[in-house]
Amino acid sequence: MKKQSFLAFLLAAGVATAAVAQQAPEKIKVKTKRKAKTEAPSAADQAADAVAKATAAPASADLPRTYAETITQADLRQHLTVLASDAYEGRETGEKGQKMAAEYIANRFKELGLQGPVQGSDNPYLQHFTMVRSTWADGATLKVGGQTFKWLTDFYAAGSTGFAQETAIQPVFAGYGIEQDGYSDYAALGDVKGKDLLILIGEPQNDKGTALLGKDGQGSKWGQDYRAKLQMASQKGARSVFFVDFNPNSNFEKMAARMTPYISRPSIAFKDAAPGQTRATAFFVSPAVGYKMLGSNAAAVTKYTAGINKAGKPTATPFKPAKALVKAAKKTEDFTTENVLGYLEGTDKKDEIMVLSAHYDHIGIINGEVHNGADDDGSGTVTVLEMAEAFVKAKAAGHGPRRSVLFLTVTGEEKGLLGSEYYTDHPIFPLANTMVDLNTDMVGRTDKEHEGKGEYVYVIGSDKLSSQLHQILLDQNQKYTQIDLDFRYNDPEDPNRFYYRSDHYNFAKHGIPVAFFFNGVHDDYHGAGDEVEKIEFPQMEKRARLVFYTAWDLANRDQRIVVDSNKK
Repeated sequence: MKKQSFLAFLLAAGVATAAVAQQAPEKIKVKTKRKAKTEAPSAADQAADAVAKATAAPASADLPRTYAETITQADLRQHLTVLASDAYEGRETGEKGQKMAAEYIANRFKELGLQGPVQGSDNPYLQHFTMVRSTWADGATLKVGGQTFKWLTDFYAAGSTGFAQETAIQPVFAGYGIEQDGYSDYAALGDVKGKDLLILIGEPQNDKGTALLGKDGQGSKWGQDYRAKLQMASQKGARSVFFVDFNPNSNFEKMAARMTPYISRPSIAFKDAAPGQTRATAFFVSPAVGYKMLGSNAAAVTKYTAGINKAGKPTATPFKPAKALVKAAKKTEDFTTENVLGYLEGTDKKDEIMVLSAHYDHIGIINGEVHNGADDDGSGTVTVLEMAEAFVKAKAAGHGPRRSVLFLTVTGEEKGLLGSEYYTDHPIFPLANTMVDLNTDMVGRTDKEHEGKGEYVYVIGSDKLSSQLHQILLDQNQKYTQIDLDFRYNDPEDPNRFYYRSDHYNFAKHGIPVAFFFNGVHDDYHGAGDEVEKIEFPQMEKRARLVFYTAWDLANRDQRIVVDSNKK
């Protein structure tokens, strides 16, 4: 993902990821689920085929290559053509299409002969959990200094809470809302728990006009993505954050109009979320509202930000924020969603678990258009299905993995990594026994950075917790696939924050080594154009095989990889 505008980040992962299930317009027509043409061979046929191949192979056969070559373009296409079809309606979390996708994956795991490891479920392949779907109620208001401002014109919001009744707030100005080594807007504020913060969009600049806190002249995570500021405010216990963008080139009214379809869609949160686990509600206000709330004007704000730029650090705040009255209620309803799990028991090291993960949800139907998410993350989902088949064939031929393998396809990733968070908070197998997670998300296309170049894949996080994992990946790639491994997003200061934006992170934060396989964003990212016909299946086949080769080594090596770094 290249450097993005504020709107792009809102759409991609902020307001858009807070938004969730939108009912399909009545006039939308979708196809029925395909039947016979997409039915997979029986497990017995697959096992027999694998045994025949293994019997014919010499004793010195390269077993990883033998089974990696069962991962084929044709099979990847077959599964993806179903899961990313209009019939699945974009696989919106909690909606019809997501349920259909869960059923398809569960049936495939069952056909392969994998175990369903979820005890107490109506389907042992499904880990159900309850979420709360919420939508903004009509009549939201914001009053400052006797003036009433309009919802979706002067302000809008994202989040799962809000203010059910008209509530008096006394905003606390927190500058840019940044806290890191050498720079803190919070140092002079004291305890902000339960308070409502007013924070500037953007970040300080140095005397050359580039981001003060960025690296190599690039913007930092604080200026690129409001979520980092919201996360920091939430960690400090803030009740809400009012973001304001005073950039003269910004057009808030136009932005609000463009964001309205996303804001109007429901957001979701865990039903059983403990107090303090949810993020503060984020409000976005126009410059006019911002000046009112600050009790100031454009000249004073410009002087303040220029002073920070010159000093290279936060300066004394000249503003005395005005009290405000806000009402932004939400209507809620419960619903269930599910992760899909298939389990292959290992041999002599079966108590140790390797997880191969991908998210199978996407963003559904928006403005009447089905967003099929063939690349995001249909590509990762079918990669997991193909790796499952390869390991099953190996086991049927007497070459099963020494460690157990959990094939984990999760829901709710687009809404905030929810399915993987639920699994790691409610693991079927102890996290202490979980040695690694290899996560695959968007491996079917080529980004602009690599157009016209050779085969590649971004690998993120492989060096963060286990140096052995990183070396295994390098070795397997050198031996088998010779793909260009691009590690640029391993940088903790990467403003795109990809390391934190897919399901591997929920394993990493528990100290479990991870590697995230990814090929970057493209023009159809989170768009209606992310379709099967644009998938590059030859390249995708090779990327999927690289993940499998890495997994094979991890599953069969003598010693469990060590955790020798604390970089989570």
